[in-house]
Amino acid sequence: MSEEQTESPRMKMTRYIMGLLESWELNAKQQVETLALPEGTRTRVLRSFVEDTPLPDTDDVNARIEHLLAIDDALHTTYPHSHKMGTLWMKRAHRRFKQRTPVNTIIEDGLQGLVAVRMHLDCSWISSANNG
Repeated sequence: MSEEQTESPRMKMTRYIMGLLESWELNAKQQVETLALPEGTRTRVLRSFVEDTPLPDTDDVNARIEHLLAIDDALHTTYPHSHKMGTLWMKRAHRRFKQRTPVNTIIEDGLQGLVAVRMHLDCSWISSANNG
């Protein structure tokens, strides 16, 4: 069996998330903070998430993963023909985020920043969150 056939769903998702953060040009410290990893997590640990180690299965990490995947999905819905446009949107300042970029909102505000960006992009999630 090839490595791809035996790779766990969690490992595939880990690689996807790390690629997403990389496409948004988050540095190692920003990746650690965005994912709620322990302070002081080293770059080589982040590299292992791309190579062979799934992200920790904790409530904090899982909540952030859920928001990151939802943000990515909403960007694909908004810009179905261009992944680059979604990346550009994440790096452009917006009034909604006090003239900060969505990426900076996520970095500076942590989980609340992820929620704010997701709410801005995904109207259906706002509705379900309010009714839940």
